[in-house]
Amino acid sequence: METLLRPSLDRGRLIAWYRANRARSAELFGWIDPSVYYEAPIALRHPFVFYEGHIPGFSFNTLARNALRCPSIDRRLEDLFERGIDPSVSSNPATRRQIDWPSRDDVRAFAQACDDAVLDALANAKLDDPSIPDLVNAEAAYTILEHEPMHHETLLYIVHRLDTQDKHIPAREHRDEPVAPSEPIAIGAGIATLGAERGAVPFGWDNEFQRHAVDVPAFGIDRYDVTNGEYLAFVDAGGPVPPFWVLTDDGWQLRVLAGTIPLPRSWPVYATQEQAAAFASWSGARLMTEAEYHRAAYGTPSGEERPQPWGDAAPSAAYGNFAFRRFDPEPVGSSPRGASAWGVHDLVGNGWEWTSTPFAPFDGFIPMASYKPYSADFFDGKHYVMKGASPVTSRDLVRRSFRNWFYTDYPYMYATFRRAYD
Repeated sequence: METLLRPSLDRGRLIAWYRANRARSAELFGWIDPSVYYEAPIALRHPFVFYEGHIPGFSFNTLARNALRCPSIDRRLEDLFERGIDPSVSSNPATRRQIDWPSRDDVRAFAQACDDAVLDALANAKLDDPSIPDLVNAEAAYTILEHEPMHHETLLYIVHRLDTQDKHIPAREHRDEPVAPSEPIAIGAGIATLGAERGAVPFGWDNEFQRHAVDVPAFGIDRYDVTNGEYLAFVDAGGPVPPFWVLTDDGWQLRVLAGTIPLPRSWPVYATQEQAAAFASWSGARLMTEAEYHRAAYGTPSGEERPQPWGDAAPSAAYGNFAFRRFDPEPVGSSPRGASAWGVHDLVGNGWEWTSTPFAPFDGFIPMASYKPYSADFFDGKHYVMKGASPVTSRDLVRRSFRNWFYTDYPYMYATFRRAYD
């Protein structure tokens, strides 16, 4: 392969990034008991076999086959593992096509061949080519490197639903503790800058562009996310039960990644967007908008904006519960160094933050060449924006412009919320 690469691209870093992604994938798939490899704990999603083939298959298809025009490895498997599904809980699983899945040995052989081709491309190919849309600014390479960590998180949503005996996850300690009152914090009126400037950042997904300013009126916001303890009063009043809660003879339990524990009252409640909006309304408040999130997270009383809530420092475990610092939440306010300039805690980490903003394109939206349906398929008014990060969100995705989204009724993701006030 031709070796023409712009100086700002570091092949060694890209290769190390890819290898680290694959090592993490191997670790997570190793937690799944082989007996459930062809099962789908979330009925509307594929069984585990699909994801073990999809992750390396997507990398090969996107970079090697589609962008660099390398020959196919196995076209049937490339097509089989090409793209997943994004279901609503109202979908009918019976409508999904029945698939004769390959053996695990065949999946792993395919994955190894994909890895070999991708690593060769990262080491030797012309990754940044302005004459090929998929390769402009090395888009295809960055696409696959950020795509795999996204699947680490969504894979764990599925692992979470396995029976305890069907997963082998390292034990972690959990703590519950009193929480200081979450009195509202006043956020002054000002500008919130959303999105990123195309060409000014190494990479961004298509829905992150273009950068633009929004005038945000003054509002109030909870210092902490709504906790399980606060939400319990809503359940006792007849409100909907959060998807991770389990009622036993001993009272409410919480389904954590490795099993169940007594409900930790100080942890943020994980809820659907519908449940979050219902609680907020019941308690005389509302959900924040995407622009309000940006104002509370990155704005300052003095008017300037920060790259991160805590300032200019790169994301690390010192600032929040993300990047596998834990598998599960921890008491709200456990990362005080990560608080925003306004004193709002956990805006990044410990759970994605639901907003009331439908997922929609910014002005200047252009579908990305290397993954055209990434965002455009979901601009339907049925998906809503989430911001921030969960405990298992990759550090590489912790940036101001990154946007996540789900259906309002989807119950499996690690998403919490806080109340906003007019």
